[in-house]
Amino acid sequence: MFLFSLSLFSQGLTQEKHNFTRQDTLRGSITPEREWWDLTYYHLDIKVNPDDKFISGKNTIQYKVLKTDSVMQIDLQSPLKITKVIQDNVELTVKHDGNAHFIKLKENQPLNAVKSLDVYYEGNPKEAVNAPWDGGISWKKDNNGNPFIASSCQGLGASVWWPCKDHMYDEVDSMLISVNVPKDLMNVSNGRLRLVERIGETKTYSWFVKNPINNYGVNINIGDYTHFSEVYDGQGGNIDMDYYVLKDNLEKAKEQFKDAPRMMKAFEHWFGQYPFYVDGYKLVEAPYLGMEHQSSVTYGNKYQNGYLGRDLSGTGWGLKFDFIIIHESGHEWFANNITNKDIADMWIHESFTAYSESLFLDYYYGKQAASEYVIGTRKSIKNDRPIIGVYNVNNEGSGDMYYKGANMLHTLRQLIEDDEKWRQILRKMNITFYHQTVTTKQIEDYLSEETGIDLTAFFNQYLRSVKNPTLEYSIDKKVLKYRWINIVEGFDMPVQVLIDDVESWIQPTSEWNTLELNSKPSTFEIDPDFYIEAHKL
Repeated sequence: MFLFSLSLFSQGLTQEKHNFTRQDTLRGSITPEREWWDLTYYHLDIKVNPDDKFISGKNTIQYKVLKTDSVMQIDLQSPLKITKVIQDNVELTVKHDGNAHFIKLKENQPLNAVKSLDVYYEGNPKEAVNAPWDGGISWKKDNNGNPFIASSCQGLGASVWWPCKDHMYDEVDSMLISVNVPKDLMNVSNGRLRLVERIGETKTYSWFVKNPINNYGVNINIGDYTHFSEVYDGQGGNIDMDYYVLKDNLEKAKEQFKDAPRMMKAFEHWFGQYPFYVDGYKLVEAPYLGMEHQSSVTYGNKYQNGYLGRDLSGTGWGLKFDFIIIHESGHEWFANNITNKDIADMWIHESFTAYSESLFLDYYYGKQAASEYVIGTRKSIKNDRPIIGVYNVNNEGSGDMYYKGANMLHTLRQLIEDDEKWRQILRKMNITFYHQTVTTKQIEDYLSEETGIDLTAFFNQYLRSVKNPTLEYSIDKKVLKYRWINIVEGFDMPVQVLIDDVESWIQPTSEWNTLELNSKPSTFEIDPDFYIEAHKL
């Protein structure tokens, strides 16, 4: 069940591939009421009442006008309700259409103007049933009976707990997050702590994010926390690495969180400078497994290596690191730095990050360990649906985006035949698309250009098809006969084979090819680093 849960964060959204509603379109497309304005700043200012599981407050939304218009779409999911919208001291009319809310401004907004409005809201947000896969707000208690509360909303959307422009394409440039909680609790959110205010029997914690941030990356974490920290000397200079854990877990965390600077060292080697030095890096204990909230990575792996103590690869290598620290932190580069425009392209987040697990092993334990690990994860691949989902309806693709995607990238590494070149491609990728939202086409074009290989059919095969390329072959005396089957049009990937333990490259196509050998081979093997199947005739 844990593998099933890992495989897809919102699987219920994708059971009926073509059974989409108007609400799906309003949520998943760049509607006319979204496209005319560009997000510049949020101030989310809320009060969280643990006893009543109630949130109230407002979000100040600042925006730049790209086209003249007067109707704005803001998203907020039921049962939360918008109580009023104010701009220039005037209350505006709001038309509600399910979870999409259309605000009628008093006048057309002038081109290039920077404006703001306040959206007030309140209610009991959706409670997470099985966070983070079935997200919302987790209202839990710690072992001492104190409230232990956290948000998680990947796929489901940030509008499940606060009003926002809930589409991945437009990231806010900066954000202030002010959260009022009972005085004996602490709230930890993204960015750096700017201010703590005592207000009667409550405290307000204000956190400021200087970098662009995607909606689902914004989080609240409320609990009886204690804090410790260290300064890491990284590629961008000194970076604060802060850790917030429940007080009873302090000593365990001081030992387990040693994986955090190890992660930083390995990933800055492979992917380049950590993308959020100005906002720092945090690990925050949460009442669920974990999530990649930007500069505020949440952790619930019970202070053990592997995935809740299990090795997802079955090789032993998965127990050499804490899965949640490594995987969720890898998302700082792939999800938070490079972000998909449409959730259908979630593979950009998950394939590269699942692959980062093996690169972590590569850095500390060598290339063979990395290969064994990523190959071991193939048992989780289902080939049930394409990795890319349906566009414009908030639809994720198959959970194979994790380990099929990772093995696709591992295969690409073999085609490049130059590990340093591959490393530089990954590092340059995080510079080329620094703090950007991107499409699959942009990533495909970038990798084709940088590798010098036309990867069109390669990506069609692995991202858009459920077919696993199969090398069909026969050996008759001194003649090797081979071809690709179960492939998309134009797939002609070369593959490395071992003939009597001697490495050799062959270039199969959909047509039969032959290779004259010096003698009849006693052994013939396909390099296991290639994610393909083989069928001997």
